[in-house]
Amino acid sequence: MKPDIPIPIPFMDDEEKRLAGEAIASGWVAQGPMVGRFEELVAAYTGAKHAVAVSSCTAALHVTLVALRIGPGDEVIVPSLSFIASANAVRHAGALPVFVDIDPTTYNIDPARIEAAITGATRAIMPVHQIGLSCEMDAIRAIAKKHNLLIIEDGACAIGSLYRGKRLGGESPAFAMSFHPRKVITTGEGGMVLTNDAALERKLRLLRHHGMSVSDLDRHKAGGLVTESYELVGYNYRMSDVQAALGVAQMAKLDYILERRRTLADRYSQAFSHAKGLAIPREPDYARHNWQSYMPRVTRESKTGRDDLMARLLARGIATRRGIMAIHREPAYRDVPVRHPLTETERANDECIILPLYPSMPEAQQDRVIEEVLAAVG
Repeated sequence: MKPDIPIPIPFMDDEEKRLAGEAIASGWVAQGPMVGRFEELVAAYTGAKHAVAVSSCTAALHVTLVALRIGPGDEVIVPSLSFIASANAVRHAGALPVFVDIDPTTYNIDPARIEAAITGATRAIMPVHQIGLSCEMDAIRAIAKKHNLLIIEDGACAIGSLYRGKRLGGESPAFAMSFHPRKVITTGEGGMVLTNDAALERKLRLLRHHGMSVSDLDRHKAGGLVTESYELVGYNYRMSDVQAALGVAQMAKLDYILERRRTLADRYSQAFSHAKGLAIPREPDYARHNWQSYMPRVTRESKTGRDDLMARLLARGIATRRGIMAIHREPAYRDVPVRHPLTETERANDECIILPLYPSMPEAQQDRVIEEVLAAVG
């Protein structure tokens, strides 16, 4: 069944087509001038000193772990309640993800549970700003400082989100972003690492392109013979110029996109505020959400369970998604020991639902979603 109200994948508008065409016409199908322009825009927007574009957020996390020499024998603390890519990147690097439970009010890693998970093998903490809501970073930074640990932030969903009044990524040692089609802005597929560490930036640029000492663009602009060397065993994690052209165009719309998402999220919260069977998402005082997703929880007072609600909505032409996965429950992670209780993670995994929300969503469509949800949960 094709639902009437989807969770859509964005398509190119005229400006995006123009910039993509410009990138193609320039001959830079691979990493070229549009990539640098996109990096500059994102760095300026977030306040980060450096931005390094790559092929995906998974690549961003992986290449950062490698650059920081995290590998076999090391452990990285990560929430189980996240898209599987968070833990996959740790395993790609050869390290072990150690799962920690969440705060049930934010669905982010619970700082109060982190210290119990630290061992002599722990090298880093990977907080995930889940569906765009900032983690409590002051508490996490204090723990990392106390135990001499690195912080690698998974900000896949978090562009435009605020922590204590500042945009996420601007003050981070390493912050990974995603531009997948379901994110707030998209390049079709793509990612980026933000950092204020010049040495890390240089290493990331080497690793994303097979360890090549001179980029294709710099070699082209040199005007003379330039022979590159290969300083590291790197990866093919480049972002193309065509992808970056979409990102440049999307950055011009970002403020509107964020404003529209907040308006729609507020409409949902207002409509569901008195529903006995539904708990609406909350913003803590320290954070401002970008509303990459709207994820309420189906409570025990609901007339129908979460999965039955999803099936009922789909039968009425409304597409939804289950709440965030619990990675430790997936077959691929059966061999990873669960050392600490993940009670809140499992509850959230069983009870949360992601409702349609996108900037071009007509209010009449949203009203139909609201009506159907309220009729189902009571």
